[in-house]
Amino acid sequence: MEKLAFKLMEIICLSLGLPGGRLKGYFEEQTSFLRINHYPPCPFSDLTLGCGRHKDFDFLTVLAQDDVGGLEVKRNGKWVPVKPDPTALIINVGDICQVWSNERYKSAEHRAVVNGEKERYSIALFLVPSHHVMVKPLEELVSEEDPPKYLPYNWGKFYATRNRSDYKKQNVDNIQIHDFRVPN
Repeated sequence: MEKLAFKLMEIICLSLGLPGGRLKGYFEEQTSFLRINHYPPCPFSDLTLGCGRHKDFDFLTVLAQDDVGGLEVKRNGKWVPVKPDPTALIINVGDICQVWSNERYKSAEHRAVVNGEKERYSIALFLVPSHHVMVKPLEELVSEEDPPKYLPYNWGKFYATRNRSDYKKQNVDNIQIHDFRVPN
């Protein structure tokens, strides 16, 4: 999954008119991680969520899931189910990619709902840079016509702050990338 994520990062760079290895230096001491999710069945599935609405805070997520389904993506203001295919991988662009690309790529809002009868499993690889990396729109992608849309932030500090707020059960919307958006 990690090799695929790095290859996709290279392709994203090329699609932006950058050298394929442009971002490689940000991942020298990368802090990527793998998460295994288990969503037990719930007879009241319409009253609960497996994972609430969110956008991934990483550069890129590679997701493998089983055949049960439950992943939904917000599209045109509505939640749309993603058809499960255990032979396919789902790729989510994360907030770091959105910032580095100066919004040429956008992080997708999604959630996971539970099934009323069957348990569901998924495995996600979150590709994240080294803790010391400052995340900001890449110089090559900003200009007078397209100025930076985000202020710089330190990835390690952002991640630590976000995790602390998760454990306190606070509203993590208070520390999302929109906090670093350049005011109009």
